[in-house]
Amino acid sequence: MKKNKDRIYIQTWLELKPYPKQAPTDSFYLKISNEVKQSIVTNQLYSLLKTYLDKEEIDLLSCFLTSYFEDIISGTNVWNTFVKHHKELYKKPLPFYNTEEYYEDEINYQDVCFLVWYFINTIQQEKFVVPFNNFIYEIAEKIYNIFDTAWDNAPENTILQMFYFIDEKETDYYIARNLIDTILFKTYLFYPDTGKDLLNTELEIVERNMHNENLTSFLNDNRDNSLHKAHTSLLCLTGKEWASEILGENHPLHNDFKNISQKIQGYFLYKGQNDNEVFIEHIASGRKFNLTKKSFDYSYTLKEIDTILFMGIVQWRKEWWFSGVYSQLEFDVDLVLDEKNSIESRMSVNFLDHQEQNVADIIKKQFDSFKDFNNGHQIAFVESEKINEFFKNTTEHYNASLNLPKKERDEAQQRAKVDGFFGGEKKQQNFAVVSASGLVFFNPNKGVEIALDVNSAFPLPNNPFYNKEESEEHTMRLLMAADFSKELVMFCIDNCKAELPFFNKKEGELYLVDIDFLLRFWKKGSYFSNPLITFTGK
Repeated sequence: MKKNKDRIYIQTWLELKPYPKQAPTDSFYLKISNEVKQSIVTNQLYSLLKTYLDKEEIDLLSCFLTSYFEDIISGTNVWNTFVKHHKELYKKPLPFYNTEEYYEDEINYQDVCFLVWYFINTIQQEKFVVPFNNFIYEIAEKIYNIFDTAWDNAPENTILQMFYFIDEKETDYYIARNLIDTILFKTYLFYPDTGKDLLNTELEIVERNMHNENLTSFLNDNRDNSLHKAHTSLLCLTGKEWASEILGENHPLHNDFKNISQKIQGYFLYKGQNDNEVFIEHIASGRKFNLTKKSFDYSYTLKEIDTILFMGIVQWRKEWWFSGVYSQLEFDVDLVLDEKNSIESRMSVNFLDHQEQNVADIIKKQFDSFKDFNNGHQIAFVESEKINEFFKNTTEHYNASLNLPKKERDEAQQRAKVDGFFGGEKKQQNFAVVSASGLVFFNPNKGVEIALDVNSAFPLPNNPFYNKEESEEHTMRLLMAADFSKELVMFCIDNCKAELPFFNKKEGELYLVDIDFLLRFWKKGSYFSNPLITFTGK
């Protein structure tokens, strides 16, 4: 039988579900999805929506919005967790829209407005759609009315509920990891976001490695890394944080999920084993770990001390578990030396060092030194060809400010050499190929940052490169591009907004009301700044 091209079929609906086969309630919600689609395509402002979404994406939007309705009915607590956390952060359930009349745990017109805006700006990123668009209001009103009419007869999806459940006494990391995987990659709310991101990277991997026998390993490695590193555009939370929040504070595993460590992936030396653990040493940093055998099926293959292992490990409930892919190599002195001299490899354990060292005090001293060098300013505007020299001079100024005796400096260098780290100059970058001038900013939560092609977002007395004609373009780039830190944006807003044309317009003023939410949305991978400090020779 010939399919009706205007209808949504079950395969599209299931794209947003964590299960592969049709559940008993899916027929009901598929019918609602088709009603939602008809309300969209018959709207007089539909032509505007078509400038952002194609026909397949309109189908997905319809299923996405209906999945929100199903989530509320079924009590799977995905949407309500977002609202709850947003309220904790900002003292209101949603950004952008008036929520004086808002009913938690029920469907709301404002929810539908927000979800239409969110879907459009995640499923495509070529054009940013402002949340105050008339077509959003028009479409959302009709869709809300469909949900309101269906409310009394809508069934709970008990199969869906099972995918967001975990036993209160669960101790297996892999079962916990599966819940995170479901949330990030198989949940409707994150389908256009982290779900789409994963799919895109998988397609790239398949295209590059179509005939490689290790293709499955590459895909598994990518998925595991994404699961641990990805932040959502909504509130910039990680998968483990969403799992913790969805389960709720009263669930015994709430804190266990929240405390899952960052993943450490790299080369390790095998150092022995007992009945319960495998002893490994991270080559780059020299850190030692005890890997639980509950997570590792290959311990019987390890015979030679200092065999090299490539693997990922994660701490769950105070035990280190294998996570990701694994391979074994014979001892290779060149690989060991390369790893010990790789700052990037050492950085994978930075989060552990930062828990043990007084990093905040070091950053504060660097900040004070930077301002002392830069005439009291937190930011400097420099010709691009002079940025490397400026950065080098600030580093030398900081080192000199420590007033370390020569003996102590020599001892520190010797400790680093004993640790296998011989340093070496970092290759200088040619910033002039991007723009003629740039800025150097000291981020008090991270360290020195370099930014290009945004100088005209800073009408400051010490900025000779400010150009009013470029101001709005540079301001928007600063706000939306993931390359620029939240701290740099807030420095701009705190010190420059009165002089910037963009923030004196209606749109700019409205952005300021929900600026932190928007920065989390735009900069999901870089919103949280981590110190650029790596310890050697400890």
